[in-house]
Amino acid sequence: MNITVNGKPVQVRDGSTVLELLEELKVRTPEYVSVELNGEILDRTGFADTVVAEGDTVEFLYYMGGGQR
Repeated sequence: MNITVNGKPVQVRDGSTVLELLEELKVRTPEYVSVELNGEILDRTGFADTVVAEGDTVEFLYYMGGGQR
């Protein structure tokens, strides 16, 4: 099945969940990643139950903190 991940075409197996996608694509520190699926931010508790479909667009978002000294 073909999807787009962070702007690049990716092939994944049919029926892949967001959690499986994070594992399959070897995403570093998945506990710190927010996932946007087709323009909507997903609740982390749904990663294991949310299945991606042909043509979906997925963005892995890393929020970095910073600040003043």
